[in-house]
Amino acid sequence: MNRYPLWKYVVIVVALVIGVLYALPNLFAEQPAVQVSTSKGGVKIDATTLETVESTLKADKIAYDGATLDATGIKLRFADIDAQGKAKDVLQAKLNSNPQDPDYIVALGLQSSSPEWLASIGALPMYLGLDLRGGVHFLLQVDMKTALEKAADRYSGDIRTLLRTNRIQYAGVTREGGNIVVRFRDAGERAKARLAIDNAYPDLTERDVDSGAGDFRLYATLKPESLKRIGDGAVQQNIQILRNRVNELGVAEPIVQQQGSDRIVVQLPGVQDTARAKDILGRTATLEIRMVDEDPGALQAALNGNVPVGTDLYKDRNGVPSLIRRQAVLTGDRIQDAQPGFDSRNNEPIVSVTLDATGGRIIRDISRENIGKGMGILLIDKNKTELITAPKIRDELGSRFQISGQMTARETRDIALLMRAGALAAPMEIVEERTVGPSLGAENIAKGFDSVKHGFIVLAIFICVYYLLMGVISTLALSINLLLLVAVLSMIQATLTLPGIAAIALTLGMAIDANVLINERIREELRWGATPHAAIKAGYERAWGTILDSNVTTMIAGIALLAFGSGPVRGFAVVHCLGILTSMFSAVFISRGIVNLIYGRRRKLERISIGQVWRPQAGGGSPPRKQTA
Repeated sequence: MNRYPLWKYVVIVVALVIGVLYALPNLFAEQPAVQVSTSKGGVKIDATTLETVESTLKADKIAYDGATLDATGIKLRFADIDAQGKAKDVLQAKLNSNPQDPDYIVALGLQSSSPEWLASIGALPMYLGLDLRGGVHFLLQVDMKTALEKAADRYSGDIRTLLRTNRIQYAGVTREGGNIVVRFRDAGERAKARLAIDNAYPDLTERDVDSGAGDFRLYATLKPESLKRIGDGAVQQNIQILRNRVNELGVAEPIVQQQGSDRIVVQLPGVQDTARAKDILGRTATLEIRMVDEDPGALQAALNGNVPVGTDLYKDRNGVPSLIRRQAVLTGDRIQDAQPGFDSRNNEPIVSVTLDATGGRIIRDISRENIGKGMGILLIDKNKTELITAPKIRDELGSRFQISGQMTARETRDIALLMRAGALAAPMEIVEERTVGPSLGAENIAKGFDSVKHGFIVLAIFICVYYLLMGVISTLALSINLLLLVAVLSMIQATLTLPGIAAIALTLGMAIDANVLINERIREELRWGATPHAAIKAGYERAWGTILDSNVTTMIAGIALLAFGSGPVRGFAVVHCLGILTSMFSAVFISRGIVNLIYGRRRKLERISIGQVWRPQAGGGSPPRKQTA
């Protein structure tokens, strides 16, 4: 007899329960919603903010269907668009006392109407991509040539300063393409300069060129790994800035990701105002280093409302106040590099900063005179200033120094990116722009789901007619496969796009193929005289090798698409690979569990409902024999 042990049925039941719970939110329609978020590090959104929001709506008698607080902010659902618009106006007036410098971003959007108890266990619907929800799409080209030219210009100035400091005589410093050319009238001076440059700037490689007649040249060129690091740093810094800017649009599921080596894709589902999006994405940020006012009683006086002349009161991202002088001692264009890391002495997260020669000289003089005092690092964007951190100066600093002080590893990565913004920000150009309307998105959803539905119905009818009860079991396994795939995509919060829907339709065809292999193998065993129980056992065991081979080869193709593809191709590959895994689980494990449940407990099983089976006859004929339940 064919029987499953109890633990296998427990696994099937648990998988089905989890699948139903996590796929269920996708059945609920989206409602008009308002999202409250912030782009300021010193402003926190917590339970107190949620209470303020709810009490404000109740005071103005604006009904809402639900409110949730998560990592992105507060989301409120409303029954209609009118209530949504009123709530936005009321909350903006309540939360932002200064409209010119708002602390909170109140944006319109759409939110799933699934019950809160589902959200409490992490059961959330899949995000809809741009082609299904509507919105704007930008493809931005990062000007790598300008970024590398800026780096070469900085090194040219630094080399001049270095040669003057070391009193090395030179005839001139120019830049020829990516090369920095230093001219000398004496070979000995060139040798001294080469040694000094090699010690001061390990990112450069030098070579001597003699033109004769007392013209000795030294060519300095950035190493290939340095060129790659500068280019990657420019792209990553731009991505970080774009993500910060996108927050102001209030988009719940923005896509900002690198495409290729020098392009950035920005997709803003639900945003229709292209001009507004362009304005936000086109902003640039600058960085300044200023000293902290350490005068006794000055900070307390500022907290009491008496800010001393020439200073400003700021709070860092942890809400710690600092009194910062307005005069900048150093700007971001002097920062060559900033990388996160750990202190070798105490394993504390730090940011390692590298300045150019001029910046190193400035910070050396300032730090020597202000040991033990605070140094504020500020980010300035569109006349808005944010204090990133204000560490204490422990020792005299130079061209390379470290910033530390109760930071997490993630905070050091963010601070390093923001500090690199001042030096490595590369200009960007919009090379592609698309706007997808919400009506077109709704039409794409309808067509995509119709294709999956019709394909499923046709497959179900064919398999049930051809394999009878075994076909019904295969159809049930196919339904469970679709359920599990949707549940897994919802659990990982995948963004569903049209290529993703195409991958779901393809998964259904591949999943039913596994059941066809199993059923045909069972028929073959019956054809050659095996008993029904032996045929079922042999059918599943002997078809498993073929199913595994075919799915593994297809998985390899999917992994290749996932590794080398981008954008819609990667979306297709994710759904495709997950669909292969769920189809193998449902087509083999679950379908056999159902078959064993129906046939496994019968000691004397005479027939299997699997359609027509032909058995070889002694006289060479092959009359059909029908196997029915």
